[in-house]
Amino acid sequence: MSDQASYTPPKVWTWDQENGGQFAKINRPIAGPTHEKELPVGRHPLQLYSLATPNGVKVTVLLEELLAAGHTGAEYDAWLIRINEGDQFGSGFVDVNPNSKIPALLDRSDPSKPTRVFESGSILLYLAEKFGAFLPKAPAARAESLSWLFWQMGSAPYLGGGFGHFYAYAPTKIEYAINRFAMETKRQLDVLDRRLASSEYLGGSEYSIADMAVWPWYGNLVKGGVYGAGEFLSVHEYKNVLRWTDAIAERPAVKRGRMVNRSFGDPSEQLLERHDASDFDTKTQDKLQPKP
Repeated sequence: MSDQASYTPPKVWTWDQENGGQFAKINRPIAGPTHEKELPVGRHPLQLYSLATPNGVKVTVLLEELLAAGHTGAEYDAWLIRINEGDQFGSGFVDVNPNSKIPALLDRSDPSKPTRVFESGSILLYLAEKFGAFLPKAPAARAESLSWLFWQMGSAPYLGGGFGHFYAYAPTKIEYAINRFAMETKRQLDVLDRRLASSEYLGGSEYSIADMAVWPWYGNLVKGGVYGAGEFLSVHEYKNVLRWTDAIAERPAVKRGRMVNRSFGDPSEQLLERHDASDFDTKTQDKLQPKP
């Protein structure tokens, strides 16, 4: 790799297939499928294709919250997409999400004309409107919740693709890049902390899809669940974010949602696929693994 201190961009960029560190094998400068592969379809109208990254957890938390609130139409099949193996570049997945990113949702309520929904924020809004839940109806409260939802959409790339990449995943540690994105990440945490100093939830007094969008990213960050950067970022300073994070983490639906399509960590918290509520009791990896 070239010396970063003396690097001068070429006149025309060309793709170095080894560039990208940990994710070099799945990153490329073109879209579209790399292979033919149909997606599986289960028995429920809602078919989710995902992985329990922060963006994936947003959607499974909402689906579990909807079911807990009595919305039986929110029953769903969740299929594991292994992004490190390139599942997101299969032809079937690209048909549902041309951007080849998880999560992707196919609503087959009308089997003759399924509705595809991609991008996590879009899926949250689609489901909240479909079931009339977790999004305030009063115009001002709705606007506040949507503002925080879209705040997350715009802010998290600086956390994940910026700070997370250069701090945890880049093949070399670049001081300028880490400092630049650490500063922005701490600024974002301060934005959240100031909001949560005066409000129980991000949208106001009601728990909403705004909280479900932000929690998997920033809640995990301040609890040490992503990047291992808690001490580096002095996350203990953000008392209100920690209060909010802990309260959401105790919700039973959140505990279930974060397990779905999880393929890492404690085997008892890994539910690779979810097709029925009973799967949480019978099909986590600790129960499926052969006994010694």
